[in-house]
Amino acid sequence: MTRGDSEPPAHPARESGGPVARHGGRAAESGGPGARHGGRAAESGGPGGRHGGRSVETGGPAARSEARAAGTGGLFIAGCAAWLPPAVPTERALAAGECDPPLAAATGMLAVAVADKESGPEMAARAARTALARAGAGPADIDLVLHAGLYFQGHHLWAPASYVQRAAVGNACPAMEVRQVSNGGMAALELATAYLAASPARTGALITTGDRMNPPGFDRWRSDPGTVYADGGTALVLSRTSGFARIRSLVTVSDPELEGMHRGGDAFGAPSLEELPTVDLDLHKRSYVREVGRAATAAKVSAGQEAALTGALVEAGVALEDVKGFALPHMGLRRLRAGFFGPYGIDPERTTWPWSRHVGHLGAGDPIAGFDHLVATGAVGPGELCLLASVGAGFTWSCAVVELLSRPAWAADKG
Repeated sequence: MTRGDSEPPAHPARESGGPVARHGGRAAESGGPGARHGGRAAESGGPGGRHGGRSVETGGPAARSEARAAGTGGLFIAGCAAWLPPAVPTERALAAGECDPPLAAATGMLAVAVADKESGPEMAARAARTALARAGAGPADIDLVLHAGLYFQGHHLWAPASYVQRAAVGNACPAMEVRQVSNGGMAALELATAYLAASPARTGALITTGDRMNPPGFDRWRSDPGTVYADGGTALVLSRTSGFARIRSLVTVSDPELEGMHRGGDAFGAPSLEELPTVDLDLHKRSYVREVGRAATAAKVSAGQEAALTGALVEAGVALEDVKGFALPHMGLRRLRAGFFGPYGIDPERTTWPWSRHVGHLGAGDPIAGFDHLVATGAVGPGELCLLASVGAGFTWSCAVVELLSRPAWAADKG
């Protein structure tokens, strides 16, 4: 993780020796961007062929949910990073009237990362440059750039993925934006996995996330009470050749019956000056629950999370107790207790919560930032497993089991 310029980085990035040292040689080229990227991704004949794994049925209240297990054999993480601005203590937010004591107590948050002027794509590009350096990856090693964001990216009708590509990569491979709200980072991981598997000529991908949840359009404390929204950027470098970690499984579950929870019955239409000046997700959720029912809504949310988490463990061939560290969504404490600590008996000290309560919810970037933190601090070591969990409105849930193969040069050694 890299903090803003006004705060020294907790884990300074160190160069990792170049492409040969980390990847065993540069990705083979086939005549420039046109030759390497000009063809369409091969279709593989349906969901099973596309993901290379079996579907995981959720059953029960989420019987209409569809789960996909991604074929991730031979897919490695070669680099990762997070760029976070300085954190504002909760006490300061209370003094400024940005939140009230009951809300602060319910979330358990101690601080939240707040950008001064950096946009989401700018922070994503900063994280990407660090992740690429750590991976020893150059422009020729990246065959796809995917950028995910939750909120406004700094300009209207603009392509933030292309900005990240220009500012951090410097090549001409496909660059695309993924919009799957808080699950955008893991959704991008799903897409990158399939894209790399579609052609043996494709060997690497860069995934970035970035958001600045600033007023007046968004109130980081009150727009979604229970989760405090932060600013920051993250990046992950995938490789089919080698890396310090291997993705053992990746499962994504979708239940579109829940999409109305973030719409609240509002009519579709053109942008209007009569719209609420500040996003109020709690208002939408209350409207949805009044119509559908609290118990039915909770059952669907629980079933989706269960399907994704259990599916990832099954696909990896491991049990929950085999996992050393958990990169969980940066929700408030009450939501984490309800979604993870209580149902699965996960010890909060084995998760990213002790750290994320000083950061806040990074939109689509929680699982990448959390994984970077667990590796950088030595909380997960060689031969140990980490579980990445993510959830986004829609609803979609993603979980991945990642095995650390070696300790990267930039990570702490707790042994």
